[in-house]
Amino acid sequence: MPTAQRFYGWFIVATAVLTFGLSTGLPYYNMPFFYDYYAKEFGWSKPDITLGFPLAALFTLWVGPVLVHRFQPKTLLLIGSSFTACAFLGFAFMPGSLNVYYFLWFVYTIGYIFSGPIPHQVLISQWFRKNRSLAMGICYVGVGLVGSLGAFLVKGITQASNFHTTLLVVGGIVLMVWPLTLLFVKNRPADIGQNPDGAAVAAEETKRAPLPFSALTGSLAFWLLLIGSACSIGSIGSINQHMKFIFQEQGFTDQAARDAAWAQASFLILCSSIAGRLLIGWLADRYSKKIVMTATYLLVAGTIPLLLLVKPDNPSSIYVFAILFGFGMGADYMLIPLMAAEQFGVNSLARVMAIILPTDTIGQTWFPYVVSRLQQSMGTYNQALVAVFVMAAIGAVAIALLPKHGKKDETLHLPDAQRAGAGD
Repeated sequence: MPTAQRFYGWFIVATAVLTFGLSTGLPYYNMPFFYDYYAKEFGWSKPDITLGFPLAALFTLWVGPVLVHRFQPKTLLLIGSSFTACAFLGFAFMPGSLNVYYFLWFVYTIGYIFSGPIPHQVLISQWFRKNRSLAMGICYVGVGLVGSLGAFLVKGITQASNFHTTLLVVGGIVLMVWPLTLLFVKNRPADIGQNPDGAAVAAEETKRAPLPFSALTGSLAFWLLLIGSACSIGSIGSINQHMKFIFQEQGFTDQAARDAAWAQASFLILCSSIAGRLLIGWLADRYSKKIVMTATYLLVAGTIPLLLLVKPDNPSSIYVFAILFGFGMGADYMLIPLMAAEQFGVNSLARVMAIILPTDTIGQTWFPYVVSRLQQSMGTYNQALVAVFVMAAIGAVAIALLPKHGKKDETLHLPDAQRAGAGD
């Protein structure tokens, strides 16, 4: 087959593995490593430290619906990675001012919205239809792979130098997104004369006009997906942001031992998330996405109590918790755009996720702050984790209530004029 006719979609997936890992996996999953260092150096409390992300999420809530759908994925990646790199540069040199700290979280969150899940989800959904779930799962491997390697990177650099240098290095690594994006990313198959999956004829769903925001917000499925994803991701975010503090409360009082336990758990979680994304991606291409997604959300809820078993005198407990939690976490994030594309069509995905991602970010940032307050008022994480479990369970119930939506009724949510055109 001539090179010019070779399907380019798998090159897009390979590039997305790297850009997603660098723009999102490395900074997001490794920022909590620095929380106890901020507490020691600046004297900030847990609520002070965990308030930065939720405040930023609240003040950037408008960015997704207003701006994101106006740009192509390639442009989003370039803008977003620049914001993320600038934020980490600021974290490296910031004084002990909470106002500066919160402003830098604002910069980071804009970077996350622009270069995180949305452009990668849209890219994969534009390039694939039949193998969309598997391709999405492979794409999300980058988040777990780069994030897990980053756990040992930040630990090693901090021990060899200091955490300020580590923050600076992380920001520099994020900028590697630029050459990868400029050289290899193509927004959609039509840009190079191809169709999704390398098909000879364009898939019907790629020809449909995006649904207006009013049609999306008027759908019960939209609100169930929004609530379910926000609750589940809120519970996952609480574990990710508080895990190191929980380890400290459960006996990892020595800084070096706590750093090592966090690095080991984070590595296991993110490696397990890779397996979760690949297996669940394969299953979602073959079975009901609703059933697969509900089972995954239940797994996330069920593993949360296991965190309380992780103690210095029970070394095997960290493996049990991290592997099970990571498996569910990895599949959790990936299934949201797949369900959105199934319910509303691929051409509406950018608009759907432009609303769902910011609200999910509210969940994954504000609920950890609530957990900080609960821990502070109760003096222990035991009761706080009960609230996290309940939040995860609510997410699973919301997904279980989603209406069935298969290929035969893909046009049900379309306005009449678009429905008629979609039936051609």
